[in-house]
Amino acid sequence: MTILKSAYKAKLVMVTTLILLVLAACGGQEADGGSADGEGSDSTESVKLVLNWFPKSQHGGVFAAQEEGIFAEHNLDVEIEAGGPQVSSIQIVASGNAQFGLAHADQIVIARNEGIELVTLATAMQNSPAALMFHEGEDITEFEDMNGRTAYIQPGIPYWDFLTNKYDLSGVTEMGYTGQHVNFIEDLESVSQAFVTSEPFFLDKEGIKTETILVSESGFDPYNVVLFASKDYIENNEETVQNFVTSFVEGWNIYKESPYEVNEVIHEVNPDLALEDLKFETDSQKDFVYGGDAKEHGFGYMSEERWQLLIDQLFELGLLETQFDANEIYTIEYLPSN
Repeated sequence: MTILKSAYKAKLVMVTTLILLVLAACGGQEADGGSADGEGSDSTESVKLVLNWFPKSQHGGVFAAQEEGIFAEHNLDVEIEAGGPQVSSIQIVASGNAQFGLAHADQIVIARNEGIELVTLATAMQNSPAALMFHEGEDITEFEDMNGRTAYIQPGIPYWDFLTNKYDLSGVTEMGYTGQHVNFIEDLESVSQAFVTSEPFFLDKEGIKTETILVSESGFDPYNVVLFASKDYIENNEETVQNFVTSFVEGWNIYKESPYEVNEVIHEVNPDLALEDLKFETDSQKDFVYGGDAKEHGFGYMSEERWQLLIDQLFELGLLETQFDANEIYTIEYLPSN
């Protein structure tokens, strides 16, 4: 499969070619006085990336980087491991069984509270597509309008703690969210957690019309799908980390230009998602991925203010034992603009 690449890609090829020519001219030096172990900065490093969920459009940049050889161009051999309900990217990376992972920002902060020292390197989504979904015409315009209704919510999800702390939702009947929508469909007055990039479209295909209210409207808006590694790994493997972050960003920039071709690759890996489902997610997530601060600072950018706000919010909810400085948990040092 061929994907049309942006202008910076051509420049990268030119630079790489010049480097190769220089190396070729100096190639004889290795026989005379090269390093004894034969390893150099251009040796390939094998690493593993654990996704936060099964492959989908929110991982488009990863698969673009893999398919287009971006990882390989940066001397990386990357194994992509699917996530899922029984897979914790945080635990896998923390245990050293993978070098990189994807998760949501609030999960990273809570992990830090549990003594797991992770550092985020970039974000795929500037804003959260998390929402509360309800049947069309139910006239829910404020969060308090959920009172008197049943809400299907995953136990322990931080944004629900935030909502119940900020608003009077004492009249809501909470039920555990299972990922299935049978009960929601049957109860026309109910509410369910959702992502605006997926569930509303899936239900619409079944003839179920819904509306949503974004959780971010409440003021709780963590970065979504952040790239992270352990603090120790970053400190001891800076070149590999730089190569991975660079590839991650380049992959997402390619995905911006040619997403549907990459979606065919994602569909091959995860055939449970139809191409039309991937297309909807791709189109609906564009502003979340490339909007916000990414418009000014480039894909992947994160700010100290946003991270500190999230830390403070989770502390106020009693989900953290102590507050800590945002700089302990994120860095933009490896992003291209830095």
